[in-house]
Amino acid sequence: MFEDLKPHIQDLRNRLMVCVASVLVAFLVCFSFWKHIFEWIKAPLNAAFSSKEVSGMLIQISPAEGVIAAMKVSFFAALLISMPIIFWQLWLFVAPGLYKNEKKVVLPFVIFGTLMFLGGAAFAYYVVFPITIKFILMFGNEEFQANISVSSYITFFTRVVIGFGVAFELPVLAYFLAKIGLITDATLKEYFKYAIVIIFILAAIITPPDVISQLFMALPLIGLYLLSILIAKIVNPAPKEDKQEE
Repeated sequence: MFEDLKPHIQDLRNRLMVCVASVLVAFLVCFSFWKHIFEWIKAPLNAAFSSKEVSGMLIQISPAEGVIAAMKVSFFAALLISMPIIFWQLWLFVAPGLYKNEKKVVLPFVIFGTLMFLGGAAFAYYVVFPITIKFILMFGNEEFQANISVSSYITFFTRVVIGFGVAFELPVLAYFLAKIGLITDATLKEYFKYAIVIIFILAAIITPPDVISQLFMALPLIGLYLLSILIAKIVNPAPKEDKQEE
């Protein structure tokens, strides 16, 4: 049995090495101008600090925090840049197990997978994160100043942005699975109530421990799940007898 899995493990290792190499090369490039990337990352925080309701600043609380911050910023940018290669390698790993007609979705998978990830990241950056960070900083701000660790801010920022990027892959995944016949719209409808629970658990993990942030994360995810049901219905609708049983 292990001998049968050996070629697949070898192929997986090769795909992972390509992904790691692409991220590493992009990291080295991004590290050379990490300050420009950091200015973009801290723009929502600067906007919050410039308002009258919030006061505070970014601070360095350990000797190596500046270096760690630069590395985190560079890695975040490198991950975004490498997404097309990562999706391509993922597809190349899965493709050998598919039929010829199923392999035709490779280009749409890579293109729309990348676009949806970037779309989710953009939605988080321009819509969710500015509101979330301002709301969090306003809480208790009349009692204390928000002196935020640079490293902790970058970690929080990347967790939200990447979390939304991954979450926006749901419709792409639904299209792919429906295209190869693994799911139908009835399948997604059946598991909708479980998906709601999982979505709110993920929202609680990714966002800070406040209800507003969790709702900003959970509601778009629920919308994406409903969109996935519609996509599955178009691509691979459930047989009529299954719908009648529901």
